[in-house]
Amino acid sequence: MPLNIEPLVETILKEIGEDPSREGLKRTPVRVARALEELTAGYKADIDAIFNGAFFTVPYREMVVVKDIAFHSMCEHHMLPFTGKAHVAYIPDHTIVGLSKIPRLVDAFARRLQLQERLTIQIAETLERKLKPKGVGVIIEARHMCMTMRGAKNETSLAVTSSLLGCFGSDPKVRQEFLALAGPGGH
Repeated sequence: MPLNIEPLVETILKEIGEDPSREGLKRTPVRVARALEELTAGYKADIDAIFNGAFFTVPYREMVVVKDIAFHSMCEHHMLPFTGKAHVAYIPDHTIVGLSKIPRLVDAFARRLQLQERLTIQIAETLERKLKPKGVGVIIEARHMCMTMRGAKNETSLAVTSSLLGCFGSDPKVRQEFLALAGPGGH
């Protein structure tokens, strides 16, 4: 069901000095509503459905890393995009999850009005709760349009956040291995 924001977008267009009836803007309110519905689809995401029971008992006890997961989100302070990559790892304690579930989890939380810090924590805590691993590590690096297009107007800034749970936070060797694997060219 489309969001009922078309009249609000039309009002915004008028308030910034535009004519919503001109050719290029006639369908803009409908397009904006559809775009916002897609960009905020994460509010409707069912986390259990994302995992879809894809948990497996395997005697694997080394680090599992899925890196360079591209994502797009919207800053909750300015409703401007931020985009980047997430690097997610865990050390199983008998239970692993299908690898495709991790990028889907990132996408579900990213498609909401977000803070990068909260996004990082939500991914880590969800994996910890669902897998009960020995530890979870999440690093997110992103460019924020609210910093590049306005405000600081810094085109090169990259924000980096991390959440290190369990052995990722308590064991320096595990943390170092994760940082080495998640970093540029790490493998």
